[in-house]
Order: sequence, then structure tokens, then C-alpha cells
Amino acid sequence: MLIISERLNALFKSVGNALDEKDKNALQQLTQEQVKLGANILDVNIGPGRDDPADDLTWMVETIQEVTDTQLCIDTPDMTAMEAALNVVKGKVLINSTTAEAHKMEKLFPLAAKHNADIIALTMDEKGIPNDAASRGEMALTMITNAMGYGVPTENIFLDPLVLPVGAAQDQCPKVLEALDMFSTLCDPAPKTVVGLSNVSNNTKQRPLLNRTYLVMLMAHGLDAAIMDPGDRDLVDALKSSEILLNKKLYAHDFLKI
Repeated sequence: MLIISERLNALFKSVGNALDEKDKNALQQLTQEQVKLGANILDVNIGPGRDDPADDLTWMVETIQEVTDTQLCIDTPDMTAMEAALNVVKGKVLINSTTAEAHKMEKLFPLAAKHNADIIALTMDEKGIPNDAASRGEMALTMITNAMGYGVPTENIFLDPLVLPVGAAQDQCPKVLEALDMFSTLCDPAPKTVVGLSNVSNNTKQRPLLNRTYLVMLMAHGLDAAIMDPGDRDLVDALKSSEILLNKKLYAHDFLKI
């Protein structure tokens, strides 16, 4: 399963300070730590309220790419910043993200096609997040159809069923699992799937335990990728153990070290 590191986000103080001060060494050290911890993709996010988001995001991308060729995920709602970053990204890139809202699909799917990018598609529209798995499936199919119309192949799509906090929407946790099952039947080849894992534990007292328990459940329903903290070793160990038990990886006595 793909680990998408959530830690290169300017909402984290260390990243925000590095961005404010344009401290290359600090950002590059943080980048190399995430790669060493096992991140397959790095989610790059400048956070809100920036005076020049395009300049800040391109600086982050260029600075990170000086020390790693790990795939990047460009995470911003600002279209000017998104386009600027995509123009300097090297290799395959992941766009984070579109929704089923027409005005977003009209902007982001052409960009994904132009750059041959992967793209995260959130199952929500202008009315918000659906309350059931079937409605999530309908939105997913709408986005798949639109993406194909713009020349984005299904293998470049990561569907996100949108995990909600268990403390506020407990009934949604099993519905996300149902949605994952449904997504695998929508087309052939099936689109990949992704979640923002830490959302499930927002405002709880047992965040690490809830995160790793839910990750195992999600993987059992076919999850392909998670935006998560690769520095949480118990979480990563749960991921590696699940890959063995689901017959996704070959067992070895030292599987936790691989």
C-alpha cells in the first residue's frame, strides 16, 4: 500500500517556519526524514493565508526535488498555485484534489490530462459529503465519466470516500468501508482508492489507536493509499502486518524491517 506523507504541510510549525524563512536546509532535512521513514509520495501543502501561494508552492516543490525524486502530491485549492507547481514538478505527480462539483472538474481534469497526472477525486459536491455508500458510488462514477471525457484514464484516478471523525459521525466509518467495496466494481480497470486517515481520529483521546485500527479495516476492503504520518511506527507496523495477512506481501521473519 502507498504511504502518502502528510508531514510536508505548512500547518505543521517546522514546515511553516521553513517556508516563511525560505530555509532550504530545514525543508530538505524534513523531506529526507519522510523518505527514510518509508513515504512513497510526499503531499506538499503550503497551508492557507499565503500572500503569494504560487511562489511559495513552487519554492517548496523545487527545494524538495533537489534532494529526492520521490513522487509529489500537490495539495492546494488555489488554481494559480496548482498550475505553477505542476509546471516545475519532475516525473509523475498526484493532484490533490477535485470534487464532483462541475466547476472543479472542468478545471482540474484538463490539468491532469495535460500533465499525465494522477488525481484524487473526493466523493462530495456542492451539497457536501453523502450520507451513504451508494451516493458516494454515484459521485465516484460521475467523476470517472468526466475524467475519461477529458482524457484522464481510470488508472490515474484515486477515489477518496472521505473519512469523517468518529466522534462526530460514527455511523460513517462502516459506510466508508462499504464505499470502498463499491468503488472496485465501477469500471475495469478499477480506480485506485485513498483516504486522509487521521481525519477519523480528530478530537479524540486515542488518536494513534483509532488510526491504526481503522487503517487495517480499510486495507481489508482494498484501500490502495493513505495520507498518513510515516513517523508513527505502530501505524506503519500495522500496515506492514496487514499486507502480510492479506497476502499482499511475501512473509519474512524480518517483514517489519523491509
